[in-house]
Amino acid sequence: MSLHEEFDPASHQHTRYNPLKGEWVLVSPHRIKRPWKGQVEKAQEEVIPERDPNNPLCPGSKRSNGQVNPEYTGAFVFDNDFPALLEEGPVPAKTDHPLLQIEPARGTCRVMCLHPRSDLVLPLMSSEDVRKIIDEWANQIAELGKRYMWVQVFENKGSVMGCSNPHPHCQVWASSFLPNEPKKSNEGQLEYFKNHGRVLLLDYLQLELDKKERLVVENEHWVVVVPFWALWPYETLLLPRRHVLRLPDLTTEERDSLADVMKRLLTKYDNLFECSFPYSMGWHGAPTGSAYEEEGGHPWWQLHALYYPPLLRSASVKKFMVGYEMLAQGQRDTTPEQAAAKLRELPELHYKLRPSACEHSA
Repeated sequence: MSLHEEFDPASHQHTRYNPLKGEWVLVSPHRIKRPWKGQVEKAQEEVIPERDPNNPLCPGSKRSNGQVNPEYTGAFVFDNDFPALLEEGPVPAKTDHPLLQIEPARGTCRVMCLHPRSDLVLPLMSSEDVRKIIDEWANQIAELGKRYMWVQVFENKGSVMGCSNPHPHCQVWASSFLPNEPKKSNEGQLEYFKNHGRVLLLDYLQLELDKKERLVVENEHWVVVVPFWALWPYETLLLPRRHVLRLPDLTTEERDSLADVMKRLLTKYDNLFECSFPYSMGWHGAPTGSAYEEEGGHPWWQLHALYYPPLLRSASVKKFMVGYEMLAQGQRDTTPEQAAAKLRELPELHYKLRPSACEHSA
């Protein structure tokens, strides 16, 4: 490589700054040409029955604590049988040593079944069913946000993301403290607001709408981009077009529109490698509880969802966050612009709904 060669972000190594985390990402597009001889994940999709009486998340099934699920027809929420956070417990004693800091932690953990059918993923659900999921997310945040500083809605989809049950479900964890990731995001958005008097993610959204090179899907109320600072291969950022602090603040029209854009995005994900695309996703909005009153509502925040999918080259090759990523900083091979172009060009008809696929299944 010549020292006098003109820099090309699609070919040459460089770093990019993530203002939501205060971290840099190493981008190495030249590495995508290297041969791969690493781990290959199972490419064949698991055949999942519509209903399994032995699955503790199905309607009418008995869970490990002996409770029986109702015959639910929409989203169903229950307290996690093995919670990471409890509402009550002994408070640790304070320590005077700066290297041995300890603080109390309270909270609650809930599981939310997205649909009564085990074999139905979100992009194949009806818009009405997805809208019910969105409404329940908003209900959970509104309820738990009265008592807790942070309410984290998240979904781990696929066994490679640690999901141990194939039934479509997500989780809701509420905590008395602000966790590390939203704390960094809060600090980044607040700093930008103090320096510029504007909302960071709204300014960023306008940049993306002007450039259009990282857009994936959009509609009247929502925009999905592969962010400029993306770390995961096909990471996306979902943003409302107007200033919104929290999920419960969405209007009826914005919730309908959100169901549409989520189905379109997740259909593209599944179509990329024609598989049930794994990911971890979650919602970030302004903190809740007493922090809401103390900080005047956190006007520097903008509601957004984050999708972190691990697949890199195919349904059987994933990105591993190990070695350099764990010990130094995040690194990716393809550029965010290349990833966005691939996703943008994909059809919005799910591969399982194509005529050939339907005929084969028949």
